[in-house]
Amino acid sequence: MRYWWVNQNQTYRHEVPGGYLWSPKRKANQAQNPFYDFMREVMPGDIIFSFSSTNIRAIGIAASHAYEAPKPLEFGQAGAYWDNIGWRIDVKFHELRLPTRPADHMAVLAPLLPRKYAPLQPNGAGLQSVYLTRLPETFAVVLIDLLGAEAHSLVMGYSLAEEQPMYTATGVGLVQWEEHELSQVQADATLIETEREAIVLARRGQGLFKQRVMALEHACRITGVDREEHLRASHCKPWRDANNEERLDGENGLLLTPSMDHLFDRGFIGFDGNGQTIVSPVAHQASLVRMGLDPKRLPNVGSFSSGQRKYLEYHRENVLLVSRFLDHL
Repeated sequence: MRYWWVNQNQTYRHEVPGGYLWSPKRKANQAQNPFYDFMREVMPGDIIFSFSSTNIRAIGIAASHAYEAPKPLEFGQAGAYWDNIGWRIDVKFHELRLPTRPADHMAVLAPLLPRKYAPLQPNGAGLQSVYLTRLPETFAVVLIDLLGAEAHSLVMGYSLAEEQPMYTATGVGLVQWEEHELSQVQADATLIETEREAIVLARRGQGLFKQRVMALEHACRITGVDREEHLRASHCKPWRDANNEERLDGENGLLLTPSMDHLFDRGFIGFDGNGQTIVSPVAHQASLVRMGLDPKRLPNVGSFSSGQRKYLEYHRENVLLVSRFLDHL
């Protein structure tokens, strides 16, 4: 179990009742933002403290990993929905009957604030630049004590439930987004029927796209399986993110078995430009082993073309569930 702090002054009324967190991937000027990037490393079962109007008003348990999803409609800005893609996490929130104001308790909290990416200033004032940040366990334990019996009961309940976790990662935003993209293809009058069919089949790693990938790839990069019927053509830049040309570009694909395709598509694994396999720190290690990938002996899967390297860079930047900033904590 890990602990997170989310500032929801502007979004509490949407995110807590709606059961989710959502952030952009980058700032408006496209600069990197650690407080958005941290979304990548939230795991099911993690505890999230919701801070709004100077109080901790709710406690949540993460019910999913982060996944790509459009900005929620209820956030406003009509017309920006389908083109504004960020990170979303499903969360089961519980609003507290007795909210607590951290600024009233800085004598005990201030010494425990993290050196980097702290959610508060030492005097208890909020930091407007912070959305989501990770909390040291020592800080979280003291905060739970300050919140009282209700918080203890919630967190202990989560802890006990971890033995048989029942997480239901719905991925609602992701499903809606993919269905929207599919409907756009099907309604595009500029496409001839064969093009439309090829683009639709490419969504599942089949058809013309798979043929083009197989002209470059001959087996699963990780397992070595080389029977066509057991392989999918997996997009490096996901079908949902890509334009129609990229959806059919053979260099935007790798041959993977269905289990490896799942791990790659959801960002649990990726590859650097030299072929080294990367595993997300939030991937379930035992499941990886059962699927045929030992995290202790990660393979180098060989060289890539220049086009593949470009698409794999997109995957590392926009899909892989690894925050470059958490190494500094």
